[in-house]
Amino acid sequence: MAERSDRSSNDENQMNPDSEAKEKKDGSRSGEDESNGLSVERIFESQGVPSWRRQLTFRAFAVSFALSVIFAFIVMKLNLTTGIIPSLNVSAGLLGFFFVKTWTKVLDKSGLLQVPFTRQENTVIQTCVVASSGIAFSGGFGSFLFAMSERVAHQSTDPQSAHVYKNPSLLWMTGFLFVVSFLGLFAVVPLRKIMIIDFKLSYPSGTATAHLINSFHTPEGAKLAKKQVKALGKFFSFSFLWGFFQWFYTAGDGCGFTEFPTLGLKALQYKFYFNFSATYVGVGMICPYIINISLLLGGILSWGLMWPLIETRKGHWYPADESTTSMRGLQGYKVFIAIAMILGDGLYNFFKVLGRTLSGLYHQLRDREMSHVLPIANGSSLENPQVSYDDQRRTQLFLKDQIPTWLAVAGYVTITAISTATLPHMFPQLKWYYILVIYLFAPTLGFCNAYGCGLTDWSLASTYGKLAIFVIGAWAGASHGGILASLAACGVMMNIVSTASDLTQDFKTGYLTLASPRSLFVSQVIGTAMGCVISPCVFWLFYKAFKDLGLPGSEYPVPNGIVFRSMAELGVEGVSSLPKHCLTLCYGFFAAAMIINGFRDLVGVNPPICMKFLSRATNKRVDAFLGS
Repeated sequence: MAERSDRSSNDENQMNPDSEAKEKKDGSRSGEDESNGLSVERIFESQGVPSWRRQLTFRAFAVSFALSVIFAFIVMKLNLTTGIIPSLNVSAGLLGFFFVKTWTKVLDKSGLLQVPFTRQENTVIQTCVVASSGIAFSGGFGSFLFAMSERVAHQSTDPQSAHVYKNPSLLWMTGFLFVVSFLGLFAVVPLRKIMIIDFKLSYPSGTATAHLINSFHTPEGAKLAKKQVKALGKFFSFSFLWGFFQWFYTAGDGCGFTEFPTLGLKALQYKFYFNFSATYVGVGMICPYIINISLLLGGILSWGLMWPLIETRKGHWYPADESTTSMRGLQGYKVFIAIAMILGDGLYNFFKVLGRTLSGLYHQLRDREMSHVLPIANGSSLENPQVSYDDQRRTQLFLKDQIPTWLAVAGYVTITAISTATLPHMFPQLKWYYILVIYLFAPTLGFCNAYGCGLTDWSLASTYGKLAIFVIGAWAGASHGGILASLAACGVMMNIVSTASDLTQDFKTGYLTLASPRSLFVSQVIGTAMGCVISPCVFWLFYKAFKDLGLPGSEYPVPNGIVFRSMAELGVEGVSSLPKHCLTLCYGFFAAAMIINGFRDLVGVNPPICMKFLSRATNKRVDAFLGS
């Protein structure tokens, strides 16, 4: 495509000598991005870029607050049911454009519009909304935080640990989030130039959001955004009406269309039924096909084969009088085999991403010039003819509004001191030196997560949190409240690495839309503060409205709560409390998860090996057939 565009450009200059003369007159501003034949920044050249303070408007944060409340309910609903949270960057950018564009259009017609709506302001809205709604996930309301509660503790494997719990409270949850949610922002700020400009990491979600915002603010983009919002409203209305219809015909558990016995009543006992929930349909449409196939195969393997077979060993492998929800019975096999597969998959990908991160860092540092300063970063990029006009302009503005390093270091040290002094009062089991050790390693892990997210668009925040569970749990031990200490440490680690990757991804969006890093940092701070208030309030509404929240078979089972609790128990108590042969099965499925991941990567990275094998076998059969 680049070769074709260059050739067509040359032909056009030969046919039109005036354009060639104009291009020579402009000198370095030759007008086109030679890498793809289209300069985005040329389209917006006449608009100008507002200062970073003018990008932070009241209407932007008013719209951000409204969208944050809506997105918090969406994320919390998914968090408490499926545990699968899709990316909301594009949705935030789209809805932010729609609301503010409607607002400005009304003011323009009335003659009251003073400040036009720019793509930089749109980026500020998107950053604020994603930061706020991200707290609904990293806050642990469906994982480590709810795993501390009494409802999950009573489902414990060990009855002795059933009294170790801390029930949710709106006050301490809000305070905990305010203490731990801002540290990751200061940890990654000094590295923004390295990530975005020096290493040129792609950050696919941030890049896609930036292209969407840029397209919205062109004359043709407004029409496209209007069509997308119209389609969004259509399917939103359909989903809402369908959910109301289902609720109208649901009288209790297992009633109505929630668990429709499509495959028969016997299959319904083993969870084979058709669920008409639009939520699961929507998540299935977002997830890649390989995830949907994996869920189907996992359901057939577990509920169709394994659990019925293990159920026949009742009285031999586990006590026959254990309830179906007891972790010493069949439920123990279900939870810990799932944990073993999650750990196998998570650790494999953790080390894979960590290896790619270290390898990428090595190659990036090796390939850099001996001066350790890239031409694009030393202020002379505007005179470098090898750099496109878009990159020149974006780099110049990205480096213009510097965030002082001393501010990031001072903020990190201050929050570390506050957290070290405050968290032990919230969780007496979490000693101050545990927190200090976490904060010593947090910048390195936050950088690894942000760098890996830039390469793969995959944040491993939950994996780093699980790693903290086992490290702090083993350090504290069961006798010193290791369960609550490890779960609290998981929350500290998850919030640090999650906000670090989110902010860096937003920096990438701002780099492509010419939004100032200062305005994005301020927007991220305000959005995080919003999330620290909105998310606990939304969770509290769910917690008070549904008395069976977190219990097996309820409308909101919080599946990750028991998983994180079991991890904490396993980290501090060992494996002596597991049912018979459960550990052996866990070893087998842990190894199977590692092997399957390795085989998938082997086939994906080097498919010619398989193709050569198949082609050789086919050629032998063809030769044999022709010879006969």
